[in-house]
Amino acid sequence: MNILKTIATVGLTLTLVACGSADRFAVQSPPVTEKISISFAAVEVRDVSLPSYAAADEIHIRKSNGTLVSSADQLWADAPSRAVALELSENLARLTNRRVASEPWPFEAYPDARVEVRFSELLASDAGQFRASGQYFVAVTDGRRERSGLFDLAVGYDPKGGPAAIAAARGQLILDLASFIAREGLK
Repeated sequence: MNILKTIATVGLTLTLVACGSADRFAVQSPPVTEKISISFAAVEVRDVSLPSYAAADEIHIRKSNGTLVSSADQLWADAPSRAVALELSENLARLTNRRVASEPWPFEAYPDARVEVRFSELLASDAGQFRASGQYFVAVTDGRRERSGLFDLAVGYDPKGGPAAIAAARGQLILDLASFIAREGLK
């Protein structure tokens, strides 16, 4: 019995050591250089829907032959679904100067609009493009027109910069998406 306990402890320790050696890359939002007027005073960003590879902790890259590769040694610093929703809500707040928060809504008064984003793609390529495509939805409660739209955006990055360059490109891409949604969906 003690030998099994020792083997389990050694296995757990090796797993923790292996997990602890990975590099984690945080996404920082670039500065906002514009202000966008929207029709809503308060907007909730719902949890985003990501493809399984984009929701994983590993940073994935599409190779020229179409395969997706990742490494357990190169991870996002935060859970991608949570992080992208927060990046989107923070960028919308900075762009619009309105009360914007991600789900769950933290205020007593309900939001005027809810934004939901479903990504069909959120992926860097080894050719130096970080691309996002999918659909957004704007739900309103006061009888105004509800909206939806498609997006397909790309940001270039230097592949020699590795995961740090990919993280910077994702930051720019989510800012570009927030600007697109503010202009197209929240007017």
